[in-house]
Amino acid sequence: MKKAIITLLFAAASIIVVDAQVMPEEETGPKTKAGKWFKEALGRLTVGGYGEVAFSQNFYSDNMYRYSNADAHKHERHGRVDIPHAVIFLGYDFGKGWSMQTEVEFEHTGTGSAVEREFEEAGEWEKEIEKGGEVALEQFWIQKSIFQELNIRVGQIVVPVGALNNAHEPLNYFTVYRPEGEYTIMPSTWHDTGISIWGEIGKKKWMRYEVLLIPSLDGFMFDRDHFVKYGSYSPYEFRVSNKYAVAARLDFKPVTGLRLSASGYYGQAMGNTYPNEEFADKYNVPGHTVIGAFDFVYKSPGNNIIARGNADYGYLSDAWTISYLKRNRAANNAPYKKSTVGKGAMAFGAEFGGNVLYSKKDPEQKLYLFGRYEYYNSYIPAANQNAAPWTGRHRIAFGLNYVPLPYIAVKAEYSHRFLKSDYNNEPSISFGIVYMAFFNRK
Repeated sequence: MKKAIITLLFAAASIIVVDAQVMPEEETGPKTKAGKWFKEALGRLTVGGYGEVAFSQNFYSDNMYRYSNADAHKHERHGRVDIPHAVIFLGYDFGKGWSMQTEVEFEHTGTGSAVEREFEEAGEWEKEIEKGGEVALEQFWIQKSIFQELNIRVGQIVVPVGALNNAHEPLNYFTVYRPEGEYTIMPSTWHDTGISIWGEIGKKKWMRYEVLLIPSLDGFMFDRDHFVKYGSYSPYEFRVSNKYAVAARLDFKPVTGLRLSASGYYGQAMGNTYPNEEFADKYNVPGHTVIGAFDFVYKSPGNNIIARGNADYGYLSDAWTISYLKRNRAANNAPYKKSTVGKGAMAFGAEFGGNVLYSKKDPEQKLYLFGRYEYYNSYIPAANQNAAPWTGRHRIAFGLNYVPLPYIAVKAEYSHRFLKSDYNNEPSISFGIVYMAFFNRK
């Protein structure tokens, strides 16, 4: 039922948008108060979205023991097809500074389940999981704009810590999949329910700031292979908010085409569980969590040269104690991560692309040759924790992005992860096609 309702809403919005684009102006409605109201309302509506289709051939094993027994899985390979993200965006300007925005995301084509009758088990009816995936309300906020320098948002908000969370749409990076470093160690796309205060400074908007108050990340969802990535996820119908955190971002544009940005997060990760078992007070482990990030983007006139980069570091206090508690004091069937978590994680990356297709007749058409390098490590152990050397990886990627229109890109990429000598490297070839656009007429 929920899927049917969502589909009907999207279909209705699409019909409105198509009508607005293809119907002549005199046919959009009679010249009555109702017709004028409809035309004005349509002008206040914003409809858009983005999506990706990806194909990969990975020349390495996907076996869970490929690191603990590398020689046994040295010559294995696997392939995948996926729709990583498909997003519908709806926004509306109510007037007098009030507006709203929603963003519904289908990851890996969403989830699916069905009721089936098992004839091999005495004809019992069973509910089967048909496929994995996720349907998420990534954004839902109401905003009051007081003036350019001061705006207030309340609701489900993207937390813009790091380059990827700030610009996660597929035309904002050259690789087929999202850049691995930040995607591995931080929530992506990081969104949470809270309050945001933001504004832009100057006529040319040379500076932008944003400060957010949100629930703290949940330390029992941290783990070795992803650091704090799943800390904002909730397995419940609500988000636990026993503790609160602060996040902030500052964007600075010193010259045309260049943006320099700093962002960060601070919160206490313990005591933010359900039920609230007061591990933080009982064992004196606040779990201070700090993330600092820097990123930049440069685009030359005409976007013929594009360069991007990021540097991120995360720190977690009491890592050994948190790892012990969630393995040995949380209930065995609790929906928490049981693996250890380190005291820190890092991600560094940079990419460069240049357009090699110049056409005066069609300047929007471009063909970028690009290269990317990144290093990331999701597990920097404390002094009394065991090492996991495979979590530190260098990665290179290079390939093509063909952009026939500013809203579409066809991507091809070769990538190679370099692990330490005890483990097998991980090369792959990937192809993708993406779009990112607003559909309604302005």
